[in-house]
Amino acid sequence: MAETTETNGQAPVSTLPRSSVRYADTSLLRTNFADTIVEIKEALGEITIIAKRDGLLALLMHLRDEPKLRFNYLADIGGVDLGEFAEPRFAVAYQLYSIELNHRLRVKVLIEEGDATVPSACGIWKAANWLEREIYDMFGIHFDNHPDLRRILMPADYEGHPLRKDFPLKGY
Repeated sequence: MAETTETNGQAPVSTLPRSSVRYADTSLLRTNFADTIVEIKEALGEITIIAKRDGLLALLMHLRDEPKLRFNYLADIGGVDLGEFAEPRFAVAYQLYSIELNHRLRVKVLIEEGDATVPSACGIWKAANWLEREIYDMFGIHFDNHPDLRRILMPADYEGHPLRKDFPLKGY
């Protein structure tokens, strides 16, 4: 349990470190996936792996199955539109968590607007199904080999992708 201290009538303040969640050791990944990993960034205590689309599924399966990592929980997949003038325009970010080892990791894939496809992670984590459908619906990013890639939030006949930065505020 977190210890707290009272401070002059203000809300209690925790005396534990700011974050008790650990971040995975990624030192071996640099050598094992040199062709897939573009960069490993650490900022504000968080680790992000920037990966290429080619080799992404092998990297994700390794992160799930490696005994020292065991990222058995896909917490979220998020789509990002970096803007129509950015190169590359889109990113897909996988938020991974190891329940057993209590550590986190983000894997990000940057993709071009003209070829906005990423391999589906549904075969690795079943939770990827709806998350990938949401990204497809909101950003128009396709997921290769997805079992049921169709709109999930917007009507089936809706035109456009509402979370793209070039989408008009009032729609088309």
